[in-house]
Amino acid sequence: MRIAVTGAFGFLGSRLTAHLLEQRMLCGAPIEGLVLADRIVPDDAAAVDDPLVTVVQGDLSDRLDDLFADPVDVIFHLAAAVSAECEEDFDLGMHANLDVTRALLDAARGQSAAGGPVPRLVFSSSLAVFGIHPGLPPTSPVDESTLPTPRTSYGTQKLMCEQLIADCTRRGFVDGRVARLMTVAVRPGKPNAAASAFLSAIIRAPLAGLPATCPVDPGLRVALASPQRTVLGLLHLAEVARGTGPGQLSGSAPVNLPALTVSVTDMLATLRQAAGDAVADLVTIAPDPAVEAIVGSWPAAFDNSRAAALGLHPDPDFASILRHHLDDRAGSTRTAHEPPRP
Repeated sequence: MRIAVTGAFGFLGSRLTAHLLEQRMLCGAPIEGLVLADRIVPDDAAAVDDPLVTVVQGDLSDRLDDLFADPVDVIFHLAAAVSAECEEDFDLGMHANLDVTRALLDAARGQSAAGGPVPRLVFSSSLAVFGIHPGLPPTSPVDESTLPTPRTSYGTQKLMCEQLIADCTRRGFVDGRVARLMTVAVRPGKPNAAASAFLSAIIRAPLAGLPATCPVDPGLRVALASPQRTVLGLLHLAEVARGTGPGQLSGSAPVNLPALTVSVTDMLATLRQAAGDAVADLVTIAPDPAVEAIVGSWPAAFDNSRAAALGLHPDPDFASILRHHLDDRAGSTRTAHEPPRP
């Protein structure tokens, strides 16, 4: 089993890679090689030292020959430009999201046409393929039969990729499995360029004693998933059998990964209850119409039935997501202060 991960050194990619290297199995088979592709490889990335790992660095569209130097059985395609940067730079989003995905599909098709395996492609799409349009009644809750009507360039690019992957799957070029990700929170580290980055920042920064700004009306409801549930969802989609029986994946329609619906007010109340007034008071409400227009266009309530039939379930509440984050912070702090082992 040879696996490739694009965007491998990003937040989700690094977590997924760590899981694969820990388990060293996928789909019931041992992992014999793991190709990690990304534009930037951190100097302290521990994964590069593992004997299973081959690193491919640079623009993916220029490095596909290296990615497919040996036959690839499973591809996790996580590399992407995110929401706010796609609104700011249309050409960047089209290249990073659509052009690179098409090039990857062409390379995968070439592998199977040459007699190699038909790769299983797990693609990280987004709830941003849906949009709430003024003058039209919103669909609630959203499920996989809901018509996607994106209102951002990012959502449009993801939807185009979904359709392209579905057609390539229908034609037998790849075995495509599309996971529509909810907003992932709480993300550690520096904020990225996603419009939804504040949903992590209003929790992460105050816990570190730093001020944070909430750029939306606190009454706004959002669809969240913890990093743990998101990574497990991607892995499960890679492993689930195709078919029409219980627990099997039927057709090429995307799977909405399970969502927890919560308001920003509830998120901040949970923070206040867990960490106290002094921490919660570090958050300032300062609406930003540009951010609110993007995040407010995404649906918040999802019907999780299809995900549940596959064995996937949402986080039970925001308190559990916060506990996951606090546990991660505690683990990182312990690791950073542990003396080196002999």
